[in-house]
Amino acid sequence: MNFKTALTCVSMFVLSYAHAQQTNAPKFGKGLFNLIGKDSTWSMKIGARMQFLTIAQWDSNADGLSNPSSSFLVRRARLKFNGFAFSPKLKYKMELGLTNRDIGGASEFTNNAPRYILDAVLKWNFHKNFELWMGQTKLPGNRERVVSSANLQMVDRSLLNKRFNIDRDMGIQLRHHFNISDNFIVREALSIAQGEGRNVTTGNLGGHQYTARLDFLPFGNFKSKGDYKGSDLKREASPKLAIGTSYDFNNNAVKNRSNQGSYMKNDVGFYRTNISTLFIDAMFKYKGFSFMGEYAYRDAKDPIAKNSDGTVTGDIVQVGSGLNLQTGYLFSKNWELSGRYTNINLDKIITGKGAENQYTLGVSKYIAGHKLKVQTDVSYLDLADKTNQLMCRLQVDIHF
Repeated sequence: MNFKTALTCVSMFVLSYAHAQQTNAPKFGKGLFNLIGKDSTWSMKIGARMQFLTIAQWDSNADGLSNPSSSFLVRRARLKFNGFAFSPKLKYKMELGLTNRDIGGASEFTNNAPRYILDAVLKWNFHKNFELWMGQTKLPGNRERVVSSANLQMVDRSLLNKRFNIDRDMGIQLRHHFNISDNFIVREALSIAQGEGRNVTTGNLGGHQYTARLDFLPFGNFKSKGDYKGSDLKREASPKLAIGTSYDFNNNAVKNRSNQGSYMKNDVGFYRTNISTLFIDAMFKYKGFSFMGEYAYRDAKDPIAKNSDGTVTGDIVQVGSGLNLQTGYLFSKNWELSGRYTNINLDKIITGKGAENQYTLGVSKYIAGHKLKVQTDVSYLDLADKTNQLMCRLQVDIHF
């Protein structure tokens, strides 16, 4: 049975079950339906979400705006499955992406097949506050990337995330948390991954990827895991702060952005070099006000790809730094005004790229929290030695 056939069968099952159980359907935003085994040894919640995006863009210079372009697309369309198996201590999550943006990037390293699988992971709480994850999922990298695309404060993530994030990979993760005091919480995460990104089927092409993360919450937990959600929709009654840092080391990496970007090929196969990435980030929320800041830095042992005889191939590791500052205030009736400043400063001597500065102003209307919302933003991108750009976006999200 191929994937399309299996997906059709699942969809038909979902529709038929939902029709048969109309009176028992969960509240909007809590999944299409929830299944629990008769003996309570398993559960499954099935959900779906969509994002519809419109973009208009212009080149901007001293003479005004020129070269207009526009696009309409289904930015994301996904199916989500999660629950527990055998015991509530053994949880699982699977998320499938159905749009071209999600499944694109097929290559010989992914068996030339669409990359449908986003997450496929088991989470085993094997002892007290220890949890072991196994499978494909997001690595414990920068906060903005770990925040779900369903829970963003603006239409999409920043340029920092686009240039530096370490996204998803296949491997294992060990997670733990403890309290320093009644309120002060510390979370730790360690990960060992394949190092080439998601859905690679050809095995390990370089070395492995090692990631460590620490999160500090001095004033206790946010409501509804709000330290990894955009906007202060819960209107925290007391100040809440989360400070985090991640360090990622990709040994003998074969892509120009650690486990992301393009493959660096040479005359003997692949160019390999050690790539390290550092993230420092924070989230603050209080009575409708929110602030998120992130800093990223990437370095490589030898960022210029070479052939076996020492000649350069033209591929270059994207080394440099980025800063993202984002804030917002939630007004009455759940209207929010937000702003963002992003600076990307790649090493110009190595990459040949100048600095990028993007300024974004956003407005959001949360109809049912993040489950049903309308968001729009305007961004001005200031590019060193290139034509600047103006971009306007409008997006509608709906999550079942």
